[in-house]
Amino acid sequence: MNEDGTRPVTGGFGTRCVHAGGGPDPGTGAAATPIHQTTSYEFPDAGTAADRYALEDLDHVYSRISNPTVRVLERRLAALHDAPDALATGSGMAAFDAATTVLAEAGDNVVSASSIYGGTHAYLSNTASRRGIEARFVDTLDPGAYAEAIDEDTAYVHCETLANPSLVTPPLAEIAEVAGEHGVPLFVDNTFATPALCRPFEHGVDLVWESTTKWIHGSGTTVGGVLLDSGEFPWSDYPEKYPEVGGPNPAFDGVNFAERFGDRAFSLAARHRATRALGDGQSPFDAWATLEGLKTLHLRMERHCGNALAVAEFLEGHPEVAWVSYPGLPEHETHDAASRFLDDFGGMVAFGLEAGYEAGRRLCEEVELATFLANIGDARTLLIHPASTTHAQLSEAEQRASGVSPDLLRLSVGIEDPEDVIADLESAIGRATARAGDGGADATGEGT
Repeated sequence: MNEDGTRPVTGGFGTRCVHAGGGPDPGTGAAATPIHQTTSYEFPDAGTAADRYALEDLDHVYSRISNPTVRVLERRLAALHDAPDALATGSGMAAFDAATTVLAEAGDNVVSASSIYGGTHAYLSNTASRRGIEARFVDTLDPGAYAEAIDEDTAYVHCETLANPSLVTPPLAEIAEVAGEHGVPLFVDNTFATPALCRPFEHGVDLVWESTTKWIHGSGTTVGGVLLDSGEFPWSDYPEKYPEVGGPNPAFDGVNFAERFGDRAFSLAARHRATRALGDGQSPFDAWATLEGLKTLHLRMERHCGNALAVAEFLEGHPEVAWVSYPGLPEHETHDAASRFLDDFGGMVAFGLEAGYEAGRRLCEEVELATFLANIGDARTLLIHPASTTHAQLSEAEQRASGVSPDLLRLSVGIEDPEDVIADLESAIGRATARAGDGGADATGEGT
């Protein structure tokens, strides 16, 4: 056993999904990870209590800061990403917010790919902006565009390994090189790929965030997120730019996290300067539920990817389908980049119907096996029309810049028998096209 009571795991990805970060409960010998449903932890003496508050001792104090059940999830996710540490959060957006809180302040800017999740776009445009942080959106696939937008006030560069919902893969290594040349970290959303398909740190990425709500958990029951650091960014070289990590931290009597904690510096800064203050940490029960789903991630991703390819090939040959976007199709605009940075092409398919916007909305109502809801990465097949829902808060120009055309349908392909998914789509497309042609019933409303 390791000093922390966990089993040393050095095997393959599937083995780490099951075993990494865990071990028998030291108090009872229980083989399953216990749910430590507690707010607080008793101190053995006054000196230990003082050391924990001074970050001389990193053992547990309060579950808003850390928790034994959550630590198992964090250690396992760190092992799957080959990261020195991880911070589990209450949602993916909480992970993104925690990093922004640590890295950026009023007067700074964030350079981000345009083609990103609508919620991330809205956060940068409408939430970070209220803190005086400017969002600069650039051509997702052009490293030169990132370089032109970065200046001395850029806090970080951001993109997604598989863009939501356009499904383009940016040239990660080239963007990482641009960010590094300017002395800023590249922060990547790896939700669509998961560590099963992409380990961004292998391509020069500095920080990663993911929504564990999606494929990592896999059952559509538990919201969560994770924030990870490669441990490679030289925070100490920029003490004035990143005082929370690489300089004298104002909240801890001048403690320099980079000097004290080495490659864990960013993760601990995010824990103690963001989620500790804001209450955005993962709950013990949700961490336990995510651990249960994580055990089968490697198996589920194989099925998701295989099913998605079968569905994409079916849609490609359907007369009522105008276009199909799936990175696994050779004609996809970033097929080469996806082949370079991903082990497989994911479980998402985007497509549009010949009958356009209205038919796309109707299709969401007509499917029977697929579920019409605002989530992805579930074991079930899920469908949504982003222009009228997830990206509805953006103007049409902003939607198109994000890769969302008015007719785009986002399909998260589940692990059902692929022929059943295809049969459902085939019958539903016919009905949706007919309804759109007839005008159909009114179904107006704004998306969220």
